[in-house]
Amino acid sequence: MEKPDAPSCAKNREPILGVLRDHFADCRAVLEIGSGTGQHAIFFAGQLPHLTWQTSDCPENLPGIAAWLADAALTNTPAPLAFNVLETWPERRVDAVFSANTLHIMPWLAVERLFARLPEILSEQAKLAIYGPFNYGGGFTSQSNAAFDAWLKDKAAHQGIRDFEAVDALAGQAGLRLLEDRAMPSNNRCLVWQRTGA
Repeated sequence: MEKPDAPSCAKNREPILGVLRDHFADCRAVLEIGSGTGQHAIFFAGQLPHLTWQTSDCPENLPGIAAWLADAALTNTPAPLAFNVLETWPERRVDAVFSANTLHIMPWLAVERLFARLPEILSEQAKLAIYGPFNYGGGFTSQSNAAFDAWLKDKAAHQGIRDFEAVDALAGQAGLRLLEDRAMPSNNRCLVWQRTGA
């Protein structure tokens, strides 16, 4: 099949890799939630061969992810999982979770469910890294983000850029402590938390 292509992956992958090098150096098993095309997965798995990079997404996206994985032929990228955060979660423990450009697409209920259920799969001291746009103090960080938010809401009312403070509160309730909030290109952020309990 023709592989799906997300041009933004090529633009943001190097800055995200810098964050992952810093925070996933001691990790071994990553679950990527919402792998999209699979392009991030093959890049990060190739650059960070100590990680087993498990992709996941809705069933309709799995053939595209599988096509990218097959072409890359890496030994640390198992077959993608069908996964919806509102449905059955995988029965496994990982020491890292990564997700890019997902929170503003999910309904807020799904964002809440994501954080509430993370403790079921995160091992002690596990890391969580989330990339995407965020609002701070109830406001947009740029005009382009405001326009993007309007475009998202026009497509589907449940979509929209999330407030950092609300997301960080969910993380705290799940036993996660913020380690870093790093500025990324195009007015995005990469947030990293760590599980503080067993």
